[in-house]
Amino acid sequence: MFMQEEFEEHAEKAKTLPESTTNENKLILYGLYKQATVGPVDTSRPGLFNMRDRAKWDAWKAVEGKSKDEAMSDYITKVKQLLEEAAAASA
Repeated sequence: MFMQEEFEEHAEKAKTLPESTTNENKLILYGLYKQATVGPVDTSRPGLFNMRDRAKWDAWKAVEGKSKDEAMSDYITKVKQLLEEAAAASA
């Protein structure tokens, strides 16, 4: 249960990441978040003209093999890393 609480706390912290956070990093977080909260991809891949949703789907699909706990743990680690990088950049 502790992992769930820490995960939710970091999901809130992720909302405070700077605008300068790269799309690549945002997609990594998205994929891990969906894997942790929903599980494996449960929708078909969006069409070619829907690039944004397609990229999000691909990021989620990329972490398909992770368990819920693994995805939560990786998500927490990634948010911490990005927050540290943002803090260092603004110092």
